[in-house]
Amino acid sequence: MGIVNIEDELHDQLRLASKVAYRSINAQAAYWIKIGMLCETNPTLDFAEIVAREMKSAGVTTQRLANVDHDEAA
Repeated sequence: MGIVNIEDELHDQLRLASKVAYRSINAQAAYWIKIGMLCETNPTLDFAEIVAREMKSAGVTTQRLANVDHDEAA
């Protein structure tokens, strides 16, 4: 484990995002780093596909929700 130096503005965004995601600042940084690395090494996959694959590899069963047109739902 080591120390990573980041700009103050990015650290502020990291702190805010960690509160929304209920993660520690370090866990949020690790998440962003891992997802960013997966996105760069798998450019043909979108974010949702990457997250779904990660969930599946961790043994999490997910359910697809039907697409609802927001105009029809209103």
